[in-house]
Amino acid sequence: MTIDWTHFTPWASLAGGLVLGLAAAIFILFNGRVLGISGIVGGLLAPRAGDTGWRIAFLLGMLAAPATFAWLAPAGWLDAPRIDAGHGAIVVAGLLVGFGTRLGSGCTSGHGVCGLSRLSPRSLVATLAFMGAGFLTVFLIRHL
Repeated sequence: MTIDWTHFTPWASLAGGLVLGLAAAIFILFNGRVLGISGIVGGLLAPRAGDTGWRIAFLLGMLAAPATFAWLAPAGWLDAPRIDAGHGAIVVAGLLVGFGTRLGSGCTSGHGVCGLSRLSPRSLVATLAFMGAGFLTVFLIRHL
């Protein structure tokens, strides 16, 4: 195994993880809810009275954050990610992620960040399954 040192970003990754953990902690402390995207979006599909506004605001914030960063960051400071896949593969991948999220009763952020921090056995099993499936997929794609 070799590390692509040009694109290896441990400090940016650490900072992102800290921000995500802090956001999850603040969210559960102030709202009593887990910061899992699938649960937030799922709540919009079967809305309860008075529960829609904050969910829409959260999703709009998720969409506005990268656009705001791109607007404020110096030109050329951050490159757009390169995805070596066609539109069809990206759509299929997105649908598979959505299916897996429903099947796993949550997404990686909900189980991996929030569930593990609450010592949830179900989240431990789900996170191990997510990671195992990811490792297996990468291995199969690269070696077969």
